[in-house]
Amino acid sequence: MAGPSYGPQVLEHYLHPRNVGSFDAHDPRVGTALVGSPELGQILKLQIRVDGATIESACFRAFGSGEAIAAGSLATEWLRGRDLSLALVISSQDIVQALDLPAEKLHCALLAQDAIRAVVADYTDKHPVPEAHHGNHADTTRC
Repeated sequence: MAGPSYGPQVLEHYLHPRNVGSFDAHDPRVGTALVGSPELGQILKLQIRVDGATIESACFRAFGSGEAIAAGSLATEWLRGRDLSLALVISSQDIVQALDLPAEKLHCALLAQDAIRAVVADYTDKHPVPEAHHGNHADTTRC
């Protein structure tokens, strides 16, 4: 019985996944996302740890195909050192191209894209940006 035929980038990330693990979800610097579906056999947990507006570290856990694992691994590499707003620029098409995924595995890249969007949303929901002051009122905020 023949197994799946992985491309070189998928095989590299599948056999040697980067940044596998978990952060403490109660750490205020951590954002967490869990996307996918057990019914479809693909689940991706993605976490980021943020310093200021920069993602200092990222980790993942995945259940699913080699392509899903590779997409999670690649996402963590791309997220490290990025500004939160620039993380949202990463698209499923970028992941497809980097891993040379066939069309029938597009859902694995979409899973990673969804996880990136969800993890940034989770973090920013926990750390809302203060509203800007409007009008001619003096700013009485002290540092």
